[in-house]
Amino acid sequence: MKMFILGVLLMSSLVKAEEIKVEVKGMVCSMCAQGIQKKFKSVNGVESLDVNLDHKLVTIKTRDGEVVSDSVIKKMITEAGYNVGNIERK
Repeated sequence: MKMFILGVLLMSSLVKAEEIKVEVKGMVCSMCAQGIQKKFKSVNGVESLDVNLDHKLVTIKTRDGEVVSDSVIKKMITEAGYNVGNIERK
């Protein structure tokens, strides 16, 4: 059991913070940006979120050891009333 717990802790420490760039279709104003930011406040693993209206781009930074899946990203943006274009991870 101790080895299992040690393995889980070791694996979670290997996952580094990630920057995810998401193209969002239909975003045009500051209220759009606020709606998306509000949706992502409830998502575990999100360190920060930046909305760039000019480029229709949302940049998500994750916490070390945390993963935010594409399906969660798509769900949050769709629930906020927008469509997801390309998702790029760095």
